[in-house]
Amino acid sequence: MSVLGRSIRTTTIAVVGVVALTMTACGSSGGGGTSPVEGSWDDVVAAAKSEGSVMLYSSQNTTILDSVKKAWSQTYPEITLDFVRGTDADLNPRVETENKTGKGTADVHVVTDTAWIASAAESGAYSQSLKGDAFDDPDYGRDRSVKNDRFFLDVAATFGMGWNTGTVPAGLTDPRDVLRPEYRGKVGVVNPVGIASYVDLYRFYRENFGDDFVDQLAEQQPRIYPSALGVAQALTSGEVVVSPMVQPLVQEVASGAPVNWALPTPSWGTPFYGHVTSVAPHPNAAQVLADFLVSPEGQRAQAIGVATALPGIDGATADAHDIAGPDPTQLTPEFIERESREWEQKFQG
Repeated sequence: MSVLGRSIRTTTIAVVGVVALTMTACGSSGGGGTSPVEGSWDDVVAAAKSEGSVMLYSSQNTTILDSVKKAWSQTYPEITLDFVRGTDADLNPRVETENKTGKGTADVHVVTDTAWIASAAESGAYSQSLKGDAFDDPDYGRDRSVKNDRFFLDVAATFGMGWNTGTVPAGLTDPRDVLRPEYRGKVGVVNPVGIASYVDLYRFYRENFGDDFVDQLAEQQPRIYPSALGVAQALTSGEVVVSPMVQPLVQEVASGAPVNWALPTPSWGTPFYGHVTSVAPHPNAAQVLADFLVSPEGQRAQAIGVATALPGIDGATADAHDIAGPDPTQLTPEFIERESREWEQKFQG
């Protein structure tokens, strides 16, 4: 998930670049391909089938994207779905460039970068208005799930507690459980230095589980990893036995690894938002794909260790609407740099 890998420099460039490109983007609909049809949703679907293909840019993991592609082919066998998986830092500039030149490749773009989402949704320069029936499903809740009639809540990556069941058979019920004396030197944490979302994760824990939580966590002499994936691997191997910040270990549990997980209350995560690009070469198929992603079929296909935007989806870790995410107005480059320095002093000083 690319938002987890941004450096301070990348964050600065992204925020400044979005503002600049928003002012200059041409935003012509349809790219160099077909044109959006006017009429009923059946007309849109018929036109999408005539287009015959659709391209998705996404920072979701390939396991989810492969699952989406399989489910899509069963529902719309007449339309070939291809995807490009990349980080937000890779894909956002590509979307901006395609928009600026009017030569689109992406039809739908799914992203987690909260600053980019906020700016692009407000400007409307990179996106087309949404047409799908699924957005009007009361269970989805258009009013709380769609930004400016363009960006739609898709799913949310969630973070919580993980433990090695061989060493901690009773598990954890609260992030503060990792502060027990017996776990000293055996706690796994992520390094947030320069990474906006991880900086926000530490802020979230401090605000919800005690002003001194992060200080006490540092006193546990935790093992530090560059990502939540590294923490998950360390839990599986027994290198560490507990962590307050790991993604749901759904696939690890399914494979028989000696680990388990739980989300705290409240929970933190990073929402994925999607949009139909302004220069989509297959604008009708793009609308159908956007609609599919928030339909029950699309949500079930994505429910692999993430929270979904529809309730009652088997495999979902939570309701995406209930997950507290990063606040783009707070995650300024200055804030990220200051918090990163303080973390280094506490954990590595």
